[in-house]
Amino acid sequence: MIHQVCAISADAEWLHRLQQEAHDEGIVSAIEQHDSAALFDWLMAIVSHQGVSDAAADGFMARHGNIGWHDIETALVTQNPCPKLQGYWAFHGCRYQKSRGACAEPDHLASCPLPGHVLRNGRLNQLAYSLFLFIRDVAQSDLVGWIDAQLEGAGSLAAARNALIEPLRSVYGLSDKVAGLALASLLIAGGQDRPRWFEIGGSIIVIDTLVHNFLTRTGILKRLGAAHAYGPACYQQHGCAEIVGRLSGAIDARRFNPAFPKLFPRLVQRAIWQYCAADGFDVCNGRHVDSHARCRNKACALFATCDRLALDGRAG
Repeated sequence: MIHQVCAISADAEWLHRLQQEAHDEGIVSAIEQHDSAALFDWLMAIVSHQGVSDAAADGFMARHGNIGWHDIETALVTQNPCPKLQGYWAFHGCRYQKSRGACAEPDHLASCPLPGHVLRNGRLNQLAYSLFLFIRDVAQSDLVGWIDAQLEGAGSLAAARNALIEPLRSVYGLSDKVAGLALASLLIAGGQDRPRWFEIGGSIIVIDTLVHNFLTRTGILKRLGAAHAYGPACYQQHGCAEIVGRLSGAIDARRFNPAFPKLFPRLVQRAIWQYCAADGFDVCNGRHVDSHARCRNKACALFATCDRLALDGRAG
């Protein structure tokens, strides 16, 4: 089933587009020059897409702009920040809520620069400051150097991924999904001259509800004795990420483009997402499949082999 999905929806030009865009936007140069400010701005554009459609996120940023490294750097110099903004470790528990105009340090809220940036929600304001402080304080303002240092001595791909993702889990708002998406994009884009980066980025699998629900509806999770609810379990042992990684080992990505590496888990995961997403092939999603009943879409290429389970596990 996964191979069939890849044959339908694996984007043969995706890698070229991603790397060309990174080159055109100066990201490849920023990596070479260890320009953390430019990389922060690029990463914030990526993580700002979480929780809404790409069109909605892009529309908001087109109208209001997005937060940048120098915006925060200037704000922290010119303002009298609250104790939470003194450093990365102090920032934990900020608890700013845009809708309520509240935070953990209400006496400092009026003079705090964090709420002054027009972002889609307060969580993104916190994420931006937390990520800025992580790069400044933990990575010593050198994100590229930090990545290289974390990867030094990490033998396996799993160890390398964990060396990067584990520390980033403490950045506010960076779930495994969001951290994986941002890192995969950065490592693959920068991997044009850094083969190790490309190999690791190409192995990062991002699980969202579309991919999880696909694995549930098709019966793949149940067949492998790995049924679970969407969430942290997707990244644990026998979770969605591990299963997609194992299945990717049986798929030669060079079939879709000779320039691809033979093993390309990120492409396989993305092909599943493309098959399901409304912005992609728009087949296996809640718009067309009743979550509480078996799928009846006979036009789906997988109909004959798919278990067509309801998301609650019912087969009938």
